[in-house]
Amino acid sequence: METRPWHWKLRGQVLDLAPRSWVMGIVNLTPDSFSDGGRFENAEAGVAHAAALLAEGADFLDFGGESTRPGAEPVPEAEELRRVIPVLQRVAAEMPGALLSIDTAKASVARAAIAAGAGIINDVTAGRDPGMLPLAAEQGAGLVLMHMQGEPRTMQSAPHYQDVVEEVGDFFLRRLEAAVAAGVDPEQIVFDPGIGFGKTLEHNLALMRAIPALTARVGRPLLLGVSRKRWLGDITGRTVNDRLAASLGGLAACICHGAKILRVHDVMSSCDVARILDRVLST
Repeated sequence: METRPWHWKLRGQVLDLAPRSWVMGIVNLTPDSFSDGGRFENAEAGVAHAAALLAEGADFLDFGGESTRPGAEPVPEAEELRRVIPVLQRVAAEMPGALLSIDTAKASVARAAIAAGAGIINDVTAGRDPGMLPLAAEQGAGLVLMHMQGEPRTMQSAPHYQDVVEEVGDFFLRRLEAAVAAGVDPEQIVFDPGIGFGKTLEHNLALMRAIPALTARVGRPLLLGVSRKRWLGDITGRTVNDRLAASLGGLAACICHGAKILRVHDVMSSCDVARILDRVLST
């Protein structure tokens, strides 16, 4: 099947990602996320935060009800649904036209989120749930497939690769094949190399440098999330709440290497950096 490498299909919409960088704002509805856990876990706070991120320039909003920080414990389906669905429903109703994403590894949660108004599934397990890829095919949802070595509870215990770039690229191709076999249009898919998910500092840096090679290999755009992550602290010595400048530096590096979607906490500053770099790199 011939695909348009920069087009992204989201439940009837087709976005052309090529002309600029796109910013995905994070809406954590959890008590234990590594950066802002507990700040937006009630519905009113979550809706207000979503509105603020859109006002700051977010192109997408990514709602999550289960932390994927290193060491995080799984969340029961019922609790994840309780956290995210009321917020999604209200945002979809009160902010029509907003592009909404559900950050989940559970097909049942993704289905409920789509019914509530989400058009994107952001799956850190790249479809390990056997119902996820068929659901994306059935609903025509945008699909972010991320690489993670292990699972959140154990992923940072001792990450090891012979060649991290080669192995992540191989994983992308296997998941692309599986998704297409399940009926997913390749233009629904964006890949995420999973910075910080079962990777050391050097693995993260190697994957960021390899964004052009990975993009070319799979023929699909890449989404990266580097915002406030621990590897930034490894380099700068800053704690999580003092990593804005480091996050923006990482974001700039991702854009310069060809990432098309950046998943961030600090939307306004990230949008400013993205707009400047888009203009500089287009001339």
